[in-house]
Amino acid sequence: MAEKKTLTVKLVRSVAGTRESHRATVRGLGLRKLNSTRTLEDTPAVRGMITKVAYLVQVI
Repeated sequence: MAEKKTLTVKLVRSVAGTRESHRATVRGLGLRKLNSTRTLEDTPAVRGMITKVAYLVQVI
């Protein structure tokens, strides 16, 4: 069985002053504090969430 691909996402900008739906998306990605990172499975749903808040996160 093939190994699952992953993405590492880092929160690089504060969510203060952003839309509530964007804050919820960041929390859905598992990011809490500034500079926190999370390794996630590379799925279309996760990619869509990253695209939505691309101005707040960085994919490493």
